[in-house]
Amino acid sequence: MSIALVTGATGFAGSHLLDQLLQQGSLDLVAWGRPSGRPLPSGVSPRLAWRAVDITDREAVAHALDGTLPAVVYHCAGVAAVQSAFNDSARALRVNAFGTHVLLTELARRGFAGTVLVTGSALVYRPSAEPLREDAPIAPSTPYGLSKLAQEMIALDTAGVRVILARPFNHAGPRQGDEFVTSSFARQIAEAEAGLRAPVLRVGNLDARRDVTDVRDTVRAYRLLVEHGRPRTPYNVCRGEAYRVGDLLERLLQRARLGITVEPDAARLRPSDNPVVLGSAARIQADCGWTPRIPIEQTLGDLLDYWRQAVSLSPEPRG
Repeated sequence: MSIALVTGATGFAGSHLLDQLLQQGSLDLVAWGRPSGRPLPSGVSPRLAWRAVDITDREAVAHALDGTLPAVVYHCAGVAAVQSAFNDSARALRVNAFGTHVLLTELARRGFAGTVLVTGSALVYRPSAEPLREDAPIAPSTPYGLSKLAQEMIALDTAGVRVILARPFNHAGPRQGDEFVTSSFARQIAEAEAGLRAPVLRVGNLDARRDVTDVRDTVRAYRLLVEHGRPRTPYNVCRGEAYRVGDLLERLLQRARLGITVEPDAARLRPSDNPVVLGSAARIQADCGWTPRIPIEQTLGDLLDYWRQAVSLSPEPRG
């Protein structure tokens, strides 16, 4: 029986990808999550098996692959937050770059003949106010972007493995952690509505502009890339429209159930913050027929509803 492996399956994009593969795919699935991360679910589907695997532990990766060699791999595991990489750049490099090296070399040693989708990042590009194409100059300006560039270089340097590279731009939606800007806004609104904090929303830079795609569209792109993408070829995954962060906040505030004051918070400013991150999705549209389907209004509404439910189940406000 052919098997698809999803690494980072308890994470934001990985969990949504797993949902789509269960609903629309036919392969049996193996999902890897961090041993020290979120508890692994059980009883989700008879087609799905969970494994606790540290992607940087070669022995653990080898053991997991010896038990089940997949036909296709969606490599979503990694440090995903830019601020986390600023706080611990060594960990970001170890997980994103070395973890990818471990996974791909262990697959190659076993004669893996399938496809690996490596999910990188648009932050490998040199900052630019123009729409970024895949041939735009590469020059990451953050430790996170550097770790994702190292990941790409390792993936392309691993002989004998068919690799497709995704470069997702910002994506948002339910289950996103509150270290990301729209999710932080949504959580603060939900906590204020529940009376768990004062109706004051603390914000960083509202003038930055970001190309934001719904996470469910993003992972649909991953599925199509495995089916139709060209090996050793990077693909932007983006909407092709940059939203001002302050405008996204305003759309969320319009959905709030009470009046909320907005206050700047210097602690929420990044050491380096590109004014504009905007991409071109022409290549993935041409090769895979992918375009985003979910409007930003639905993304924001679903994100806020997710946090309302999460807050009701675990009423512990964050700073």
